[in-house]
Amino acid sequence: MINPSADILLVDDDPDLLKLISLRLSSAGYTVHTAGSGENALSSLAVTRPDVVVTDLKMPGIDGMALFESIHRSHPTLPVIILTANGTIPDAVSATERGVFGYLTKPFDSQALLQKVAEAARLSGPATPAQAGPADNWRSGIVTRSPKMEDLLRRARLVAESDASVLLLGESGTGKEVLAQAIHRASPRAGKPFIGVNCGAIPEPLLESELFGHARGAFTGAVQAHQGMFQAADGGTLFLDEIGDMPVSLQVKLLRVLQESAVRPVGSTQTVAVSVRIISATHRNLDEQKAAGQFREDLYYRLNVVSLRLPPLSERREDIPLLATHFLRKLAERYKKPIPTLAPEAMALLVAAPWPGNVRQLLNLLEHTLALSTTTVLPATLVQAALKQDAGALAPLEEAKRHFERDYLIRLLKITGGNVTQAATLAKRNRTEFYKLLQRHHLEPAMFKGGKL
Repeated sequence: MINPSADILLVDDDPDLLKLISLRLSSAGYTVHTAGSGENALSSLAVTRPDVVVTDLKMPGIDGMALFESIHRSHPTLPVIILTANGTIPDAVSATERGVFGYLTKPFDSQALLQKVAEAARLSGPATPAQAGPADNWRSGIVTRSPKMEDLLRRARLVAESDASVLLLGESGTGKEVLAQAIHRASPRAGKPFIGVNCGAIPEPLLESELFGHARGAFTGAVQAHQGMFQAADGGTLFLDEIGDMPVSLQVKLLRVLQESAVRPVGSTQTVAVSVRIISATHRNLDEQKAAGQFREDLYYRLNVVSLRLPPLSERREDIPLLATHFLRKLAERYKKPIPTLAPEAMALLVAAPWPGNVRQLLNLLEHTLALSTTTVLPATLVQAALKQDAGALAPLEEAKRHFERDYLIRLLKITGGNVTQAATLAKRNRTEFYKLLQRHHLEPAMFKGGKL
């Protein structure tokens, strides 16, 4: 079945053939974008990600295989179909071994092309109405138009269909738990519980009980049996956030649970069978922790069947206006306020900011700004003040030097009661130079006559 929302990027240096194939695909219900060269295709991909790429093989400059290699490095799940008038069976085998989705020889049958594109679109594109089901809203809450994020979400959707363990990597605040929840919603386990635990936020003596449960009387205060998170997530997904902070002693017990698909509550002699899909996450470098003996290698490979890395917000700046609008709408609902907007200068500040705290920092900053604003248009001054506060009030060096110089001059003029000769002497500068400094900062000595420290 053709997916009418699928976008096709068609690449060919022959304008007549480009037009002909474009018409065939458009008449079949696809949205077609065209590029007359491999270079133009890469420029298009930098702006938006299609569902399928169909490209000629022989082109000047970047040819079809070179284009595929470039696409495959950045978007490994994006299907690429190659067309050529010089195809041979060995060429086709070689291309498919390298990851090309399809390979058609010109002159090709239109139905063969449409069939191949339909197969690729089903793999890459969003669900068709016939395929829609409980997981059709799986990515709700993820706001993006970033090609990097879209590629990540396509890979997440593919891995969700299996039961493979997933390791989510990325800086703090990039949204690893939000992605974990999305994978759960897209999986066959969507109707069962999603349970999350932060392994770094719970003390070691309590973490074992939280994960595996405990029997009555297992330790002081255990007045009744407690069902752990593995049992609570039975049939569903258990999200182990900050897995890199888990103590090594507990890593051994976690590995045993994963190997045996059964937990033994603390203080119990009985095991309980569990069926749980594990998604773990960390902002740490687990390879370095393995080398230092802080993370077990066997557990690492058990958890890292598939790894997905979330890009930091600084690598998806095109999403900042979308995220800001989304968060402001949610915050307005929470605080029962009119939905605010950002002044253009305020939005420009957000887009240009470094965002070491990523999406979480953006949300916190907008909440801070909204709380202090008296209007429905959030001004740049409030945003700038919040950004400085987030940066620990560290201004750029030149700005800091200007502030220091002005404060220093004001202090000298206060000390000397506006006497420029005395102030210049204290500063070890001649009068002419000192006057220039005062003019630069728009300071009038007369303002300080009779002033006191």
